[in-house]
Amino acid sequence: MVKTRLYPNRPIVGVGAVVLRDGEVLLVRRANPPRQGQWSLPGGTQELGETVFEAARREVLEETGVSVEIDGVVDVVDSIDNDPSGRIRYHYTLIDVLASWRQGGIRAGGDAAEAAWFGLDELSPLRLWTETERVIRRAHEMRSARRG
Repeated sequence: MVKTRLYPNRPIVGVGAVVLRDGEVLLVRRANPPRQGQWSLPGGTQELGETVFEAARREVLEETGVSVEIDGVVDVVDSIDNDPSGRIRYHYTLIDVLASWRQGGIRAGGDAAEAAWFGLDELSPLRLWTETERVIRRAHEMRSARRG
């Protein structure tokens, strides 16, 4: 059993949702480590007895006030952070899903300090984690392929 997120004894399953609406993506500014203060996908850890899709819907609602429909899995990403001595400080296996906005105006809550919609052309100045930006672009390509 994982007792803590900091220096865990095994990877922690996390979910992230690429919520798309009219060519924009919903992002949150993280209030807590890791990546505190950075813009990222809404998401968090999966709870016992909860499916990945249920976790994604719950986390998006908690962090942004937005209800979504999950359209599928985009990718699985490993986030491993070592401290200066080489010990693993954080280890998350992140399952990123594609989601569609259904209802709700955004309001930051839960682990999110802020929440906002961004156009794809606005991502680079945000200095997102490279994996986050890659997953967003992949999700956009998936959405375009389904519609085209």
